[in-house]
Amino acid sequence: MNIVDPNGPSLVNIASNPLPEGARVGYFKTADNVQLRFAFWPKSAGKQRGTICLVQGRTEFIEKYFETIADFRKRGFAVATFDWRGQGGSDRLIGNPRLGYVDKFEDYWTDLKSFHGHILLPECPPPYYLVGHSMGGLVSLFAAAKDRLMFDRVFLSAPMVALDRQPLSMAGMARAAEALSFIGLGRMPVSRKADRPASETSFPDNPLTGDMLRYLRMVDVVKARPDLEIGAPTVRWVAAAMAAMAAAGSDSFPGRIKIPLLMLAAARDTVVSTNATEQLGLQLRTGRHLVIAGARHELFMETDTIRGQVFAAFDAFITEQSG
Repeated sequence: MNIVDPNGPSLVNIASNPLPEGARVGYFKTADNVQLRFAFWPKSAGKQRGTICLVQGRTEFIEKYFETIADFRKRGFAVATFDWRGQGGSDRLIGNPRLGYVDKFEDYWTDLKSFHGHILLPECPPPYYLVGHSMGGLVSLFAAAKDRLMFDRVFLSAPMVALDRQPLSMAGMARAAEALSFIGLGRMPVSRKADRPASETSFPDNPLTGDMLRYLRMVDVVKARPDLEIGAPTVRWVAAAMAAMAAAGSDSFPGRIKIPLLMLAAARDTVVSTNATEQLGLQLRTGRHLVIAGARHELFMETDTIRGQVFAAFDAFITEQSG
């Protein structure tokens, strides 16, 4: 069953992943004319604490965060979120809609800036808190460095600061992928085992979560709405992402962040580099980091015990500061 607005997009509502009540769903256009799907929920309990702007990782979509959205709302926050260009219910950018693509990483900043101007400021109660996961965490770091007035605080889950086990440095990988793009291979997929579609049989060795029910919930959503899914990234996406990670790893980057920021890293993360997150955390002047023991990459989708630690950190850093 879908909740359908005849003039706009829909959100998947299934028994294993119920849609939180009160959703407003729509499209907005970015500054460069890309159509993105967004959703907004008012707070569901308690005093009004402002709005959580939730930005996702690569391949993700709004429906994946229904449980987490409900958790934020119970704390007195409204929640506003959207699907990045090229994924979820937003415009796909190349002929093959299943491949992850972006021209340049700066385009994600355009998405966030446009969302802030078109949806957050006119529609959502202040103050605004940015919560970003993985790729969304890297975009969030750049947002904090570029404009310290957009958000009061930034909370990151397993930010994509660097990738381990690469043959070259982030800058070297960016240059190699850029060279392949230059000769016309930018839309070619970069296949990795980690990008295989999730299924009932892929849970035991998955890198994302130790919680089977939360893992299978996302399998159910994609079964109900296959067009939300994307798989392997393209060479062009790799070039853009590696260049952004290289920039975030530069000596000058930490000093550019001047707003309160907390990064949570997962001790058992094999998707992004926990060590790089720790190194960045040690260099931040207005930020810090915390490593969650036993956790895999998707901290908000993990077991109840791990999620409890994540929300304890969130409450200490944002909920208790928003009173």
